[in-house]
Amino acid sequence: MTSPEHQSPDPEPTKPAGSEAPQYKDRVHRSLAGIVGGVLLLAVVGWLGVDAVFAGEGRTPWLALAAMLLLVPLIVAYTLRPAVYVNDDRLRVRNPFRLIVLPWGQVAALRSSFTNEVLTASGAKYQLWALPVSLRARSKANRQEARAAAQVVRTGGDRRGAGASEGPRRHESDRAMDEMRELHERRQDAEAAQGEVTVRWAYEIAAPAVAGAVLLAVLLAMG
Repeated sequence: MTSPEHQSPDPEPTKPAGSEAPQYKDRVHRSLAGIVGGVLLLAVVGWLGVDAVFAGEGRTPWLALAAMLLLVPLIVAYTLRPAVYVNDDRLRVRNPFRLIVLPWGQVAALRSSFTNEVLTASGAKYQLWALPVSLRARSKANRQEARAAAQVVRTGGDRRGAGASEGPRRHESDRAMDEMRELHERRQDAEAAQGEVTVRWAYEIAAPAVAGAVLLAVLLAMG
């Protein structure tokens, strides 16, 4: 389940500097289930870790600190961090360890199968972690669509009696992908939507996790 928002915490402007066109805030897609799961995991790790630090004996407090230093960044990376920022000029994908900025002119396709992915004109592929695929919801929507079509046939083509006006209830991630495909079709040739794909690694996530892993390995090796 994704949670679309209309205000981006990223200070990066959504229009090129000097552009006279009005600036619009990014539309943000995030996984609500991931956020809830991440908060719960952080609460459990924090509770167990703090208890071990203050009540543990011997090397236990140090092991607890090392484990927290390793686990907390990983939990944040895979649950709270992923987001997809969309505006008229570009698509920004914030995955666990990378931030990928893709101008619409560089996007070749947005593909949905077992995962949601964006493909670039150069052949690179990036997974959209913030838009997980729900195969169950997709199958349910397909069944609803098939039933509505069958009902239309039985009623002689009168869609009003088939409830088809509401359409199948698709998963939020599938609807988000449809919106991005439509925006891509409209904006891929726009002058403001051109540029190069950039990828930045999230060292603020990777560095503490690596430090925690090294510290934990040293403590375990010391016996």
